[in-house]
Amino acid sequence: MRTRTVISFFCVLVGIVVGSLLVNVTASVPALGWLAYALSFGLESPVVLDLSVVRLTFGLSVNLSVAVILCVAISLVVGNFIYKK
Repeated sequence: MRTRTVISFFCVLVGIVVGSLLVNVTASVPALGWLAYALSFGLESPVVLDLSVVRLTFGLSVNLSVAVILCVAISLVVGNFIYKK
């Protein structure tokens, strides 16, 4: 069970990296420009919590594109196929 979780996490990371690379490569190609269509959401400016002794800054921004979603899905399918028990 634990090995399957590690493999799934690794597959998600590989899918994100390959998808981001694919977005950068295909953004300038007119026929493949739809892969670079992205939606960004999150906090524009970070939230700061100042407690006089400690200052914490929280921020999160997510950029989802079509290529990243497809690559994550494909990598999860391939990872499950490889780890099949």
